Amino acid sequence: MKLNGHILSISIISIFLSLPLNAAAAGEAHLQNFTSHWGGIVCVIVFCLAYSFVIVEEQIHMRKSKPVMLAAGIIWMIVAIVYAQHGDQHTAEIMVRHNLLEFGELFLFLLAAMTYINTMEDRNVFDKLRAWLVSQGFSLRTIFWITGVISFLLSPIADNLTTALLMSTVVMAVGGTNIKFVSIACINIVVAANAGGAFSPFGDITTLMVWQKGIVEFQQFFVLLIPSLVNWLIPAAIMSCFVSSEKPGAIEEKVELKEGAVVVVVLFILTIMMAVCAHNFLHLPPVLGMMTGLALLKIFGYFLKMKIKRQNKSAVDDNGAGALGVELFGDNNEKKEEEFNIFKKLARAEWDTLMFFYGVILCVGGLGTMGYLAVLSEFMYIDLGPTKANILVGVLSAIIDNIPVMFAVLTMMPDMDLTQWLLVTLTAGTGGSLLSVGSAAGVAVMGQARGIYTFFAHLKWTWAIALGYAASIWVHFLVNG
Repeated sequence: MKLNGHILSISIISIFLSLPLNAAAAGEAHLQNFTSHWGGIVCVIVFCLAYSFVIVEEQIHMRKSKPVMLAAGIIWMIVAIVYAQHGDQHTAEIMVRHNLLEFGELFLFLLAAMTYINTMEDRNVFDKLRAWLVSQGFSLRTIFWITGVISFLLSPIADNLTTALLMSTVVMAVGGTNIKFVSIACINIVVAANAGGAFSPFGDITTLMVWQKGIVEFQQFFVLLIPSLVNWLIPAAIMSCFVSSEKPGAIEEKVELKEGAVVVVVLFILTIMMAVCAHNFLHLPPVLGMMTGLALLKIFGYFLKMKIKRQNKSAVDDNGAGALGVELFGDNNEKKEEEFNIFKKLARAEWDTLMFFYGVILCVGGLGTMGYLAVLSEFMYIDLGPTKANILVGVLSAIIDNIPVMFAVLTMMPDMDLTQWLLVTLTAGTGGSLLSVGSAAGVAVMGQARGIYTFFAHLKWTWAIALGYAASIWVHFLVNG
């Protein structure tokens, strides 16, 4: 069995080593315009049908990854057939490998980040923060502002989705049956989390894609801090006028950090530093630093697992275990801590989200290979101009989702200066706040506060959020233009 495993490993390594050679042997890609061809039209129809299922995910309860993964397979089969009919056997293969590389870097980066977040959650890092907030006895208006500030500052590190889920549990615990407060506080959290994620390479998938592409350097993202802050502060200031100043009773909740919690936080910060250094100083993909950090977490997980195992054994022995290790007292399980298993944290990654990214990247890449992105790029960035186009990207991201929109922009690679690339990063990151379904944070909080934070509850405040969106664009040109 062990020998077979080694043979399998060698075979897999041989296959992967041959991939670059096969791609190189295939030659260069020669993209053609098939936008009016039957194949191109069918590809658009397939993508639209798949994405319609994504939009109604909450109603039909079908995971969003399923239709887009199927669509990706169908689209690329059509791409290969159409190019082959025109005597080109290699372009489809070269382009699909290029898109798989794009996905691979994003996938591994997010997998490492998600594992760290899940580990910190397991070690009660986020529960400790939540318990402190609900036990302080703040007024509802103070909680509104505190949760907004924390969402804005935490999302650049922990990502906007995790931040929004954490803060929404706080307002639900404090607000209780006060539906009006919980609803408006959740809107504030979603807007703050999206705005905070826009000025950090780690805060949102779109900023991560721009950073990994090498278009904007790590430190250059932080010039978006002031525009992002304006994006949140304007709607927050308007909504806070409608939040009560009453002071609900403090909720007593004591949470202790589990063994190794502080070390995991330190390792996470170190991992982010390694990702930044790998990109800035060694000119390597940031994912290499993230995966090295994940390896450190896994090694620490081993020692943590061994330590907990020894502590559990000691607790059993001290309370009267027999010679064969059989417990004599029935309440010993209360003193035992569950053994730490890093692979359980790895398994708890958002696999539906990761597979959704696969489907979207492959679908958009396939449409680009058929010529649609070139046509769209000419219309948006030449006919409309980059400023109008980038503002439109933000509006589209609220309707479609910022990930496929941003990936399409990165695939088009329009000729823009740094100011415009920062603008599209800002608009794609914050435009999703215009609607509750426009961002992962909004969709997640809709599930968390089901029936309270709804599409129409958010829509009532879209005008205020739009004011912040417009003001942030103006401030961006004022500060960074």
